[in-house]
Amino acid sequence: MQPEEIILTTADYIKEKFAGEGSGHDWWHIYRVWQNALYLAKNEQADLLVVQLGALLHDVADWKFYGGDETVGEKMAREYLEKLQVPELVIAPVCQIINEISFKGAGVNTPMSTLEGAIVQDADRLDAIGAIGIARAFAYGGFKHREMHNPNILPENHTSFAAYKKNTGPTINHFYEKLLLLKDRMNTATGRQLAEDRHQYMLNFLEQFYQEWNINVELEKEEKI
Repeated sequence: MQPEEIILTTADYIKEKFAGEGSGHDWWHIYRVWQNALYLAKNEQADLLVVQLGALLHDVADWKFYGGDETVGEKMAREYLEKLQVPELVIAPVCQIINEISFKGAGVNTPMSTLEGAIVQDADRLDAIGAIGIARAFAYGGFKHREMHNPNILPENHTSFAAYKKNTGPTINHFYEKLLLLKDRMNTATGRQLAEDRHQYMLNFLEQFYQEWNINVELEKEEKI
């Protein structure tokens, strides 16, 4: 198969696999990451086949939906690509991206080993922040039956992937435990530039959220008097 055919076949496979997914990790998330990655790679001397396959397959079997197993995504991607008879020179770096891409906690460093990986990680993180990132955070929180906000539960600075995977805190905490940290963890200059406005949008949202939350708290107090 030619590179373009491999990419389109993989896009069709992922689109069908994630049809109707409701946690914010749906086909359109993957599509945006794919397009973000292509945009970021435009001025980089990156392997576009590896970048695109890494983006399309980065969530093929996310640990969050497989009992915390962080190896299943890489295994599933390899099995799929081998069926397409994709060369090992392509399969290996794609699997490396899948293995390394995940955020693993505020106190855990997650460097990417390749330029292609750095691009895909930035593309994925851009989709985790800004307006879409806010929507996805609450979609996932609802999917996991988490509280939207609870001022009695403070955000945590997870210092290990194991601790991060066990987290069940409210969705608002997720902003402090991950989303607001991503701007300063972008790998590419373009990624950092694009992250600025999205980061500010989240700050503005949180300011408005707390204003409305506190008004409701004050109204509740007045009703009790």
